[in-house]
Amino acid sequence: MTYLTKPKFHHPSLPKNELGYTHRDYEGTVSTLCAGCGHDSITGAIIAACFELSIEPHRVAKISGIGCSSKTPTYFLGNSHGFNSVHGRMPSVLTGANLANRDLIYLGVSGDGDSASIGFGQFAHALRRAVNMVYIVENNGVYGLTKGQFSATADRGSKSKRGFVNTDNSIDLVAIALQLGASFVARSFSGDKQQLVPIIKAAIAHKGAAFIDVISPCVAFNNHAGSTKSFDFVREHNEAVNRLDYMSSRMPIEVTYEPGTVEVVEQHDGSKLTLRKLAADYEITDRTAALGFLQQHAAKGQIVTGLLYVEKDSEDLHAHLRTVDAPLNALNETELCPGQSALEAFNASLR
Repeated sequence: MTYLTKPKFHHPSLPKNELGYTHRDYEGTVSTLCAGCGHDSITGAIIAACFELSIEPHRVAKISGIGCSSKTPTYFLGNSHGFNSVHGRMPSVLTGANLANRDLIYLGVSGDGDSASIGFGQFAHALRRAVNMVYIVENNGVYGLTKGQFSATADRGSKSKRGFVNTDNSIDLVAIALQLGASFVARSFSGDKQQLVPIIKAAIAHKGAAFIDVISPCVAFNNHAGSTKSFDFVREHNEAVNRLDYMSSRMPIEVTYEPGTVEVVEQHDGSKLTLRKLAADYEITDRTAALGFLQQHAAKGQIVTGLLYVEKDSEDLHAHLRTVDAPLNALNETELCPGQSALEAFNASLR
């Protein structure tokens, strides 16, 4: 397989972030996905989020499984760490990497086939264990690499490009993430960059399991009349619960909205997430209410997008396991193997 490379030349007047990097420094190789694929829009949103946050690319580890979605890490952050795992196993590979080196920013990129079918169990355990990660599912409702069969997230009653009707109930990954205890849950649309970029930025700053389900139409097999994952359907049935702006804690926070229209959520690390409320009765810190809200609007045929839930005082797997502050892969042999007396003392504490 050959990959097209992008020119190394950068125009001297390109805007730079706080680190002196340009937008181009966060790109990867040229995409080989179908022209117009929603996944490429998600790639653009990830690039924009990392550029605006002034993240050093080498501090990011991007891990994926198998599928069209799992190809996309090739197209962003070409100078970061990367690992393409087997089908459905991205969460366990990412968990192991996170336990070994907690200092990296982990982006798990998956698809509806990768996470809602063969990897469903792995998806569940990564979220319930609060692995410190941004878990992005690029959700198009079909298996794009194998000619457009329905995936587990395809809505019941939706039609395939060939006219077949899906008779199976769908899996709502957002609802499952809420039930499993994910501390940051959001849904967005690949065609709404204004909403998606701040969500990704906030998820990166969040400590704990941050899950983002992104409806991403497949232009080859699932962008026709009768599909509930098409560009037209999502635009017509999108119910946005909030419009977000993310402001890093390194910058002064200036709020110019009218009183009563803004809710500021303070993240674990002190960063700020500002929400301009569109639904006056929606509370982003109520997990149970978020589940009910999803079900109510799903019954109306509406796709709820925005930040659906965030836990104010979230923790991650390292806090639960009480691991040391230093990355485990940086510890020496003496620190990892303290000797027989330490082992005997530990065993005695368990009796």
